[in-house]
Parts: sequence; structure tokens; C-alpha cells
Amino acid sequence: MRGYLIRTGERWIARWRFLRHVLATTAAAVGYGLRPSTWRRPVHTVLARQILFTGVEAVPFTFMVAAVLGLAVVLQTQVMLAKVGQTALVGPILVAVIIREAGPLLVNLVVIMRSGTAIASELATMKLTGQVRVLDAQGVDPFLYLAVPRALGVATSVTVLAILFIAAAFSVGYVAGLLIGAPLEPVDIFLDGIAGAVMPADLLNVLAKTFLPGLLTGVICTLEGLAVREALTEIPQAATRGVVRSVAALFATVVVVSLLTYL
Repeated sequence: MRGYLIRTGERWIARWRFLRHVLATTAAAVGYGLRPSTWRRPVHTVLARQILFTGVEAVPFTFMVAAVLGLAVVLQTQVMLAKVGQTALVGPILVAVIIREAGPLLVNLVVIMRSGTAIASELATMKLTGQVRVLDAQGVDPFLYLAVPRALGVATSVTVLAILFIAAAFSVGYVAGLLIGAPLEPVDIFLDGIAGAVMPADLLNVLAKTFLPGLLTGVICTLEGLAVREALTEIPQAATRGVVRSVAALFATVVVVSLLTYL
């Protein structure tokens, strides 16, 4: 029993130290992000490449997921509520499901699975091949060059992708209903219902559920990638830990923000 308690305590202490490390790194990344004049040109290049990979190149897959959600939720919600004569509830229900919860959550999961593994694997490879030491020897701050642009790039990409995701889900759901001849409200009434159901808190909710988890994903995957020591077999392990811990951070953030939104 004594050994079990010791091991349990060591695990919780390690988790607490990692959490503090993540929060401190995130705060530092935000601090550097607010002072872009201190960046060197290579940092801007890394940031642009990260946004290209995480945001621009993920648009087709994100649109596909949004189309599936639009058919599964937006279309069915309109049809079912039209049958029972409750079309006034279409806007509030879709805002609660798509804008507040499903949209930000699914976009974050797409980015974590697609870009989180890539970041952790890339940085782990750089660490094992000595590229990080070379950057330090050349006078390039590894934190500013490796961590900051990836964290800010992922956070920015998630926020923009979530907006595109929400717009695509609504558009596909409504257009699909028109194509199959479903009993739908006119498009102006449909859009007015959604716009009328959106509250100022919803805008802050979307921002908090996209930018914050995206920032944490970039930081966590960067730290996991740079935490490898000496074996190539650590690379997939680092990628797995980065994904798992990023998903845990996402769920924790979503729960806290949702509680604050509904309270």
C-alpha cells in the first residue's frame, strides 16, 4: 500500500509539473505574440507555414465534416420541427448545437489529429537529429523559433476553420433540404432565426473554445516533441502523448467555457 501511494503521488506531482510547464509556456507564447516586432524573419516564415498546413490545407477535410454535420443536424432539425409546427425553435437549437458546441469541438479534434501529431513528430525528429542544438548554437532562440509560431499558428487556424465550419454546416444543411424538397422556411427567415438566437456570449464562447484549445494544442505537442531523449522509438510515443493530452486539454476547456456560458 505504501508503494502504491508513493507511485500515485509521483504521478500526480508529475502531472502538476507538466501542467505548470504548459501554462507557463502558453503565457510566454502569448507574450511573444503580442510583440511581433521582436520576431526575426524566420519566425514569420514558420508562422506562415504553420497556418498554411494547419489552416489552409485542412479546409477541404473540414468542409467535408461540416457537410456531414449539416446533413445530420441542420437538415433534420428543420424537417422535424417543421412537422410539429415549431420552426421558431430552429434558430436557438442550431445555435446551441452547431455554434456553441459541435462546431468548435469537431474543428479542434480535426486539427489535433491532423496537425498535433505532425508537430510532435517533427520536433521530436529535430531534437534527436541535433537540429535544435544547431539552432541554439547559431544564436536562434529555439523557443521563439519552434514553439511560438506553432502555438499561434494552430490557434489562429482553429479559430478561422471553426467560422468556416459553422458557415458550411448551415449552408449545406439548408441547400440539401431545398434539393430534396423538404418543408423549409425561406432562406431569409432561416438566417434571421439563427442571427436572432446568437447572443454576444456565443461569440465569446466560440472564441474561447477555438483559440484557447488551439493554443494549448500547439504548446502541448511542441513540448512533447522536444521532450524526447535519445531513441527514435520515442517519436510515435511523443506524438501519442501530444494528441492524448491535447484532447484532454480541449475537453477541459470546453467544459469550463460551457459552464461559464450557461451560468
